Amino acid sequence: MRLPRCLLDPRCRLPAADAQGLVAVRLEQADGRIRAIQPVTGDPGPEGNPGLPLALTPLVEPHAHLDKAFSGEAFPNPDGTMAAAMAANRLEAACRGAETVHRRGERSLERAWRYGLRAIRSHIDSLGPWAAPSWEALLELRDRWRGRVELQLVALVPVGHWRTTDGEALATWVAARGGLLGGVLGAPFRSTPEDRAGLLALLRLAERLGCGVDLHVDESADDHGQGVALVSDLLLEHRPGVPLTCSHASSMGLLAERPCRRLAEAMAAAGVGVVALPTSNLWLLGKRHRRTPSLRPQAPIRQLQEAGVMVAVGGDNVQDPWFPGGDFDPIALLRCSLTASHLMPWRRLGLSPFSTAAAQLLGLDWDGVLREGAPADLLVLGASSWGDLLARPPRRRVLRAGRWLPPPPCEEPSPLLAACHG
Repeated sequence: MRLPRCLLDPRCRLPAADAQGLVAVRLEQADGRIRAIQPVTGDPGPEGNPGLPLALTPLVEPHAHLDKAFSGEAFPNPDGTMAAAMAANRLEAACRGAETVHRRGERSLERAWRYGLRAIRSHIDSLGPWAAPSWEALLELRDRWRGRVELQLVALVPVGHWRTTDGEALATWVAARGGLLGGVLGAPFRSTPEDRAGLLALLRLAERLGCGVDLHVDESADDHGQGVALVSDLLLEHRPGVPLTCSHASSMGLLAERPCRRLAEAMAAAGVGVVALPTSNLWLLGKRHRRTPSLRPQAPIRQLQEAGVMVAVGGDNVQDPWFPGGDFDPIALLRCSLTASHLMPWRRLGLSPFSTAAAQLLGLDWDGVLREGAPADLLVLGASSWGDLLARPPRRRVLRAGRWLPPPPCEEPSPLLAACHG
């Protein structure tokens, strides 16, 4: 198969990568582990060898919402706006129970597994009567899916909640179960002077309890980068010693070049990681007067990478009031994001947001690089080049621990088409 050189052990003696960053290799595996990586000599490239498939190691979903996945049909948002999404989310949450969340989570993990994801970080709405049943359901699924899809869980509340007695009790409960602390800084809530105090309380709780932080920050077309600037200032001032991720950082992308670069450099100095979420942000943000926006709020991925910030790309919402599409398919996300964000997959920094950088932000044991002793886990595609991948949705085969999985849902015979034919 043809693998990106950046996903192969740099110590392996292999030919130089081609213009697409790919190397033709033969892999040997035994007992679910890679035993050897050998070059395929005389590989003429994709045009001369169309039968040699493009392959990746299983990818990582760094930001999802399993508790509300697949709820969009029952709780639609036909306007596609933040305000309408928030209203529909409140209606849906009032009906949310453990059985519902368990069913949504099971469906999400099953699809992710068969599509070729190996880890998901999911935020959970954690303030309200639906919070405890949601955590109960997803904690059970986390344990049951361990070893197939690693599931990380984040408590999602308004950032000011961490200043309260209830917030401290929630943080202690979440940390005891291996979860992360999260929060919303900015939209859909109005930024206030109290945000700084809430964020500082969150950082102190996280440091005391030894758990990571993943924030929703600047999911807006306004207040350009104010949230990530506040996060960076507090981190540089207090140095809490726990990993912190800013998800979204959308409005930062509307800054002019120089202030954007200065803010990115401050974020790098503070050790902030970023999860960009192109699909949901391009869908929700910048809607004005029913016109196509000329400026699209989205995390400035390439500027952040150039400053030294670790950046991952996630799918965020799946078929819920916040985004009507998505299916936990990392290849669909990759194909969309490459175009939306001008990422070049033949370059290391173009592919890393979906693979190695995402693994690092989640603190996974395996960085996704194939080496002797690494898991025999692969996502083998019915494409021989990046252009082939972008031209049409590829079929795929997923190898986990040396065994092929059943095909993903999109490649099974469609019951809709069968009904039509009948």
